[in-house]
Amino acid sequence: MNLQEENAKIMSFIKVGIAVLSIIAIFGLGLNYVPNAITVTTGSTEKKLPIYCVDTDKKQVAISFDAAWGNEQTSGLLDCLKKYNVKATFFMTGGWIEKYPEDVKNIYAAGHDLGNHSENHKQMSKLSSSQCTSEITSPHTKVKELTGIDMTLFRPPFGDYNNTLIDSVHSLGYHCIQWDVDSLDWKDYDAKTITNRILKDKHLGNGSIILMHNGGKHTLEALPSIIEGLQKEGYELVKISDLILTKDYEMDQEGRQHVAKP
Repeated sequence: MNLQEENAKIMSFIKVGIAVLSIIAIFGLGLNYVPNAITVTTGSTEKKLPIYCVDTDKKQVAISFDAAWGNEQTSGLLDCLKKYNVKATFFMTGGWIEKYPEDVKNIYAAGHDLGNHSENHKQMSKLSSSQCTSEITSPHTKVKELTGIDMTLFRPPFGDYNNTLIDSVHSLGYHCIQWDVDSLDWKDYDAKTITNRILKDKHLGNGSIILMHNGGKHTLEALPSIIEGLQKEGYELVKISDLILTKDYEMDQEGRQHVAKP
């Protein structure tokens, strides 16, 4: 064996040793690696997940709008959804509900889901259990007084959550909803860019939940092409309440709902 071959052999042993030590370190710390760091288990503590999407054979997706500021586009969005005979889900903050009560009634009258987006649009992971409960129950009461319904869908502001929030949501009879397709329509993107972000998203598929915003600058302009593009691909656009599983389900590491195994 010449010197070059001997050095190559030594380097091979070193690489194997590093790999083994890395594996030992990971298991020694009790960490469970998950793609995109969605779930991390330390000891016996597991991070609980909201619903990002649904495992379904039905070619269905759900468009959702977060309403936390402005209402200039609300009537236009409702007209567009009506034109295409599409139902959607609107997640509203307490301040938005209080400021635009007629819009809340109109959204409900049009047959769309009314969803809870907290009272003050805070980072919920920084709140105590009692504070989380207050942030959820206040908008709930306002919508109940306006429409007579009890909301059951909650979306955390900024998509920010922890186990305390998830437990609070569930204790109030709510389902915690995220998304797996993000339009980023709150940024200063034009309608074409917003449309392409949704239609070309690698996560788009059966059971996807799409995030949009009631106050996005070009949201209304983009909505017709988004709906037409999704329908062209054979998707039925439904409310989140008609998409998710409400009982006898399991969650995987990606936040995808599955029918519970017997």
